[in-house]
Amino acid sequence: MEQTMKIAVVTGASGGIGKATSEAFLRGGYRVYGLSRSGKAPDGVMGLVCDVTDEAQVRRTFQTIVDTEGRIDILVNNAGFGISGAIETTETAQAKKQMDVNFFGCFHCCKAVLPYMRDAGGGTIINISSMAAVLSIPFQGFYSASKSAINALTLALANEVRPFGIRVCALMPGDVKTGFTAAREKNTDNGTAYGETIQKSVATMEHDEQNGMTPQQIAAAVYRLSQKKHPKPLSTTGAQYRLFAVLQKALPASLANRIVGKIYT
Repeated sequence: MEQTMKIAVVTGASGGIGKATSEAFLRGGYRVYGLSRSGKAPDGVMGLVCDVTDEAQVRRTFQTIVDTEGRIDILVNNAGFGISGAIETTETAQAKKQMDVNFFGCFHCCKAVLPYMRDAGGGTIINISSMAAVLSIPFQGFYSASKSAINALTLALANEVRPFGIRVCALMPGDVKTGFTAAREKNTDNGTAYGETIQKSVATMEHDEQNGMTPQQIAAAVYRLSQKKHPKPLSTTGAQYRLFAVLQKALPASLANRIVGKIYT
């Protein structure tokens, strides 16, 4: 039977940006598969249980989708979480978990989908990064590092797969009001020299997040990127954050970093 409906896969689809993005593609006429550890997904979206840190499970999940649908046109790598705390006192296991979910989860999904997109003659991969990738936030060092790694992966992969008609880009949202804030794993270090500073810094972050953009605004930006023939490899959304991105490029790195430090410490 001829394939007429395009297929979109969204990770971290049980809530927040992932849920809103799944709904955006559903409204756009796509058949949507939402991946999450719980398997929960919005109405109309086919929810599948998939832990992106488990490479074998990721491969099986993508194989199942292709066996059913014959192809995957869009992949949105959204699954992720955050930790906060001083770099000095962060447990190595915490740091590895941060990278396993945010970075290696993205890598596993890219690796799994690429053979199918190459066989189909094209496709689009959109990785959800963060403004924290280019403006590293104190006491969110490992979250910033994980998103910076996603940017680097995105840029390299875009060049590698361009000959196959596959587009790869990353969206770097700023503050967004989602359950991400409450889910952050906090290392407050009350007994160390960093304790009070961390509390103030994290309080500033959480205030900004809860007064930030809606998941639907980010989802709309993701959908727009998916429809472009030549999307920018790295982009953001919202006038304020586009200005931040411009200033980050224009200002000396030392000055930009000091400004971020003043905001969060």
